[in-house]
Amino acid sequence: MVNQILHINIQTPGGHLESILKPVDDGQKPAYVGIVCHPHPLFGGTMHNKVVFKVAQVMQANDIPSLRFNFRGVGHSSGTYDEGRGEMDDVRYALDFMSRKYPGVPVILAGFSFGAFVGLKVAAIDDRVQAMMGLGVPVRWFGATNPLAGCHKPKLFIHGTRDDQAPYEAAMQWFEQVPAPKRIVTVQDADHFFQGRLDEVQAIIANFVTTLPQPSHSL
Repeated sequence: MVNQILHINIQTPGGHLESILKPVDDGQKPAYVGIVCHPHPLFGGTMHNKVVFKVAQVMQANDIPSLRFNFRGVGHSSGTYDEGRGEMDDVRYALDFMSRKYPGVPVILAGFSFGAFVGLKVAAIDDRVQAMMGLGVPVRWFGATNPLAGCHKPKLFIHGTRDDQAPYEAAMQWFEQVPAPKRIVTVQDADHFFQGRLDEVQAIIANFVTTLPQPSHSL
């Protein structure tokens, strides 16, 4: 069962979301479960993106069953692109699914690029999410608002200094306004997709998830 990969259609009011879940040993209740959100649907982003896969992989290696899913209109998921609004609902549908499958187990929600833009906004206000990760966060899309203002859940951000799609300097300025607890890790000379640096990214994530507080499963 440990190596089984489940291909799942998460039911939604408008149809379904194509998803992949790799569980861990069913004999044990995990401390956390994970959800990973993919980059921009209009620019080739899917749940099979290499960064998304590597994020899920390292969580699974640390006994955190993790779900990847395609946003609406991507792959075999129902619907059409909705500029981030409907995609926030998609994140909530993924949370609903994992909450049913793993009752009371808190979620680590991770997002890469557009997936971080959408996922972090949901993670900040949904009590089921108890920790979050943002990779290559496109902070300019948030405009004048900071969706993490007042959010005191553990947060990890990973950003490359040569990110040409989410400029590093703007990201650092924004991260300064994010409340603690937070951890910001810079990957020197890495581009937006962390090409050639994903082993480093996985090591950073492994350190973060293994140092999270053990939850009481009282959600």
